[in-house]
Amino acid sequence: MKIVTTQIRGLLERIADEQEENIDETARLLAQALVGEGRIMIASFDEMEAVTATALHGAEPLYGAIRYTAELLPTKADRVWILARNANHPDALALARQLADQFIPFAAVTASVADESNELAELAFTYISTGLKKGLLPGPTGERIVQPHALATLFIYEAVKLSLDEMLADED
Repeated sequence: MKIVTTQIRGLLERIADEQEENIDETARLLAQALVGEGRIMIASFDEMEAVTATALHGAEPLYGAIRYTAELLPTKADRVWILARNANHPDALALARQLADQFIPFAAVTASVADESNELAELAFTYISTGLKKGLLPGPTGERIVQPHALATLFIYEAVKLSLDEMLADED
């Protein structure tokens, strides 16, 4: 238990240290929807549905947030937040391409590093990497285990929400 706690603490501290600016930029991007006539559409894939559930049904829901579905047609006033384990997730990448073609600003969070080979990061207005490349602990046969993608993304969500709430409070 102490080892996994130490490793998760290290992961969250790295995100806080390395992604602080990207977290603030993402909050600013999402705030644009809320100060206008837009909505924050959360497009989460696989285990990242935990973030959507928290944003919509948690103790402190994210104001203006809705679940993205393919039937929804985002407008230029909306902001979309794409959450996926990896930047090469086919549905996340297809959505990113569609949004980019329609000039609809969006943010993204994945474990993948933002570099020139990361098309999702290149298309996104803001991009946050959890930096979780492999499991945090060695498994019994040498493989890496414990990949808390959802936990890391929930941490990012809470940080973005905190920054976003502060921005909106300043507007009042």
